[in-house]
Amino acid sequence: MGFRVQTVILGPDTDQYAGEGQPTTDIAGIAAAARKTEELGFDGVTAPEAGHDPYLPLVVAAEHTRSIKLGTNVAIAFPRSPLVTAQLAWDLQQLSGGRFQLGLGSQVKGHVERRYASEWTGPPGPRLREYVLCLKAMWETFQTGAKPAFEGEHYRFSLMNPFFNPGPIEHSHVPIHLAAVNPYMARLAGELCDGLRLHPIATFRYTREVVIPALHAGAAKAGRDPAELDMIGAPFLAIAEDEAGVEKAKQALKQHIAFYASTPTYHAVLEFHGWLDVGHELHRLSRAGGWREMPDQISDEMLDEWAIVGTCDQLAATLVERCSDLFSTVLLDLTPALRRDESWLADTIATLQRA
Repeated sequence: MGFRVQTVILGPDTDQYAGEGQPTTDIAGIAAAARKTEELGFDGVTAPEAGHDPYLPLVVAAEHTRSIKLGTNVAIAFPRSPLVTAQLAWDLQQLSGGRFQLGLGSQVKGHVERRYASEWTGPPGPRLREYVLCLKAMWETFQTGAKPAFEGEHYRFSLMNPFFNPGPIEHSHVPIHLAAVNPYMARLAGELCDGLRLHPIATFRYTREVVIPALHAGAAKAGRDPAELDMIGAPFLAIAEDEAGVEKAKQALKQHIAFYASTPTYHAVLEFHGWLDVGHELHRLSRAGGWREMPDQISDEMLDEWAIVGTCDQLAATLVERCSDLFSTVLLDLTPALRRDESWLADTIATLQRA
């Protein structure tokens, strides 16, 4: 069985990772990108929360597509109450005819408090567990009219009168894919969710030796078959038409990786490989605004642990070789230049789907 293949719209580019802002967008552009994604044969399209709301583009995408899955990649949970998220997901599931997938992540304390101007009420893992359970209780009330009775340490859901209840929909199961890098979140995804949306900062070896065993442990705790869970990988890519372009792509990718590797929450990956000193230096540079200096900390040897590197004609085969025992779904985050070669892209998607 081959991979399901997704991509992303409104994803950050190299300038955004380097602290130089991001381009604007419009409804027509989102609609065209969504249509093209479906025409090329992708199984799904996702929208990130990287400066824009992740739900709104999917409303446009739902109108302009017919079959592909539509997912948040990922929506940050804690700044939104469970009911806000439950209603957004319910409406998108209804509007899309059952094609919506809710990707959720926790973010980190500093961003939740200082960027989102929201509250951090406790450790993210236990709080996100409650959040997921509360969402499920809300959807049950929406669908059946059951009296709400969720009580947790962080969330309470005990009121829903008929006036505010959106009511039942045809496709009432909203898949939840939990963003994870560290073992707790992976176990939680295996126990309570439909799958795991792996952050690309997880190297292939870290994924194999740390993340997947934790996912399976969570599934075992709940008496679930791990094979039924969707393991979604988004490997870093340094891909170009020729070797000269690959070298340029590697430098751009080092900027992306350095951005994420500067975040202490992800330092477990760096520690696993013995790179923790690099993580500390990247964090120092990020706090000092040294975004353009950060890629120098990422060596070619480190890049090989994280990324699929090579020419376009090597992408599908290399991805199958490195990911077939890891992922059921792969997300291809490609540069605009690569997307313009529609014949190559359609062939690559079809090859991965047949793999």
